[in-house]
Amino acid sequence: MSASSRPASSTHDVLDPRDTVPDEVEQLTTSGFDIDPALLEAVGEAADRGDRAALRALLPRVTGTARRRADWPYDEPTGAADLAAIEARLPGVAAGRRPVPFGGGPEELGDRVRGAWQARCAGCCMGKPLEGLRPEQIRGYLRAADAWPLRGYVPLLDPLPEGIERLNPSWEEATLGRVTGMPRDDDTDYTILGLHLLERYGRGFSPRDVAREWLDKLPFTQTFTAERAVYRNLVSGVDAAEAATFDNPYREWIGALIRADVFGYVNPGDPLAAARLAHADASLSHTANGVYGAMWAAALVAEAFVAPDAAAAVRRSADWVPERSRLSATLATVLDLHVEGARWEDAIAWVDEAFAGHSWVHTLNNAAVIAAGLLWGEGDVALSLGLTVQAGLDTDSSAATVGSVLGALNGAAALPDALIAPLDDRIRSAVRGYDFSRITALADRTAALVVRGAGER
Repeated sequence: MSASSRPASSTHDVLDPRDTVPDEVEQLTTSGFDIDPALLEAVGEAADRGDRAALRALLPRVTGTARRRADWPYDEPTGAADLAAIEARLPGVAAGRRPVPFGGGPEELGDRVRGAWQARCAGCCMGKPLEGLRPEQIRGYLRAADAWPLRGYVPLLDPLPEGIERLNPSWEEATLGRVTGMPRDDDTDYTILGLHLLERYGRGFSPRDVAREWLDKLPFTQTFTAERAVYRNLVSGVDAAEAATFDNPYREWIGALIRADVFGYVNPGDPLAAARLAHADASLSHTANGVYGAMWAAALVAEAFVAPDAAAAVRRSADWVPERSRLSATLATVLDLHVEGARWEDAIAWVDEAFAGHSWVHTLNNAAVIAAGLLWGEGDVALSLGLTVQAGLDTDSSAATVGSVLGALNGAAALPDALIAPLDDRIRSAVRGYDFSRITALADRTAALVVRGAGER
């Protein structure tokens, strides 16, 4: 998920105000705040000069004087203490929706959970080489490689087509013919860490427990954006309850969403329970739509275990997003476009236009891409993953979640061998103690938690 709203070669250094202060300005403006034009100009000039001291001095003035626009139409409670307020705004709660029991036996459950793990890994790996490229660059590359539309791992072109300076460095282990096991990625590190959290603390884990395990199990340099900012805050003595909002301009980006799928794995047919676990995890590092995105992803995966098809899972998942939130409005538009018979290309064009001012690792645009891949993919695993990667943005993260949904829906036995066999049932991980784990072993441990969870509820 390492990413940027700038070119792929640049980073967001949470220790450098030349990054964090302009990024805070972007966060405020995209979430409905007006900032004094004179302050905006001063920030821009200081950033152009690379003046760290001036930027540090400007930050409290920017955050202290920014005011929410009077015409802002959204209602978005946030924070670790606001779960009740969030749940009060969930259509599924208002309608009294109850969990749907998973109808299969233990063998089928195991197959579905293995499918979710395997397809998450495959989708992540498919997207890795193209992460950071713009959609038009992806289209040009894949057409040059005779791989448009994409239906599998990305072929390696040498030399690269004109207009593409480089692929993501993961190309060495994530392109067609070079995949020999699942490469390390934060998208799968957090799935492993979520499993570890559930095994150690059960379903009652807190954001403080999440913080404790990050510091113990996850290297700082293998975290990005919001997670890295919060990690910095924690080791600097900031309390876990304030870590999400202290000097963290990435609090509505996709980091929490990529951590959430495992909470759907352990709650087949119970999207509210999945969303509650995702909230406990996400609220350490995110606010508002950053938290809602995680809750939605967990609920979406939980729905996939009992939905008749991927489109139904997407429709039902909208019940677990707060009404009058930006994420709710985003998903509603994508669903409307699908019902109206729009093409996938039309939906992605809308995403690009609607979120032109947002980072390409924001929650909102990537959630739209995830929904579009599932809706227009029509249940075809390779097609759905390919569409998701082709849309650009955070390609490995979005395709990983699409993979979770399709794996949970169809089971491991139905997944394309061309995507699963190269993974060799092995996964690299930066999570201490988990490198070279067997994917199926992680899945079996996850399925065991479903039984354990039934006794905890």
